[in-house]
Amino acid sequence: MNSITSSLGAWLTPEILLLIAAYVVIGGTYLVAVPLALYAWMIKRWTVMGKYERLGVYGLVFLFFPGLILFAPFINLRMAGQGEVA
Repeated sequence: MNSITSSLGAWLTPEILLLIAAYVVIGGTYLVAVPLALYAWMIKRWTVMGKYERLGVYGLVFLFFPGLILFAPFINLRMAGQGEVA
C-alpha cells in the first residue's frame, strides 16, 4: 500500500495539479457557467430579441450544446400560457 501512495505522490507534481485545475476551470466554464448564463439570457430576452441577436444566440446554443443538454431536464423554457380556459 505504501508503494502505491509513494508512486501516486511522484505523479502529482505541481505542474500536473495546475493542469488538472486548468481542465476543471475550462470544463466548468464550458459545461456549467456559460450554458447557465445563456439559459438566463434566453429566458429574459426570448420574446423581444431581434433577428441578429437571435442568430447569435442560436450560434451560442450550437457552440455550448453539451452544457445545455446537461441542464435541459431541469429548465423549462415554455411560455406560461393563459391559465384555465372556461
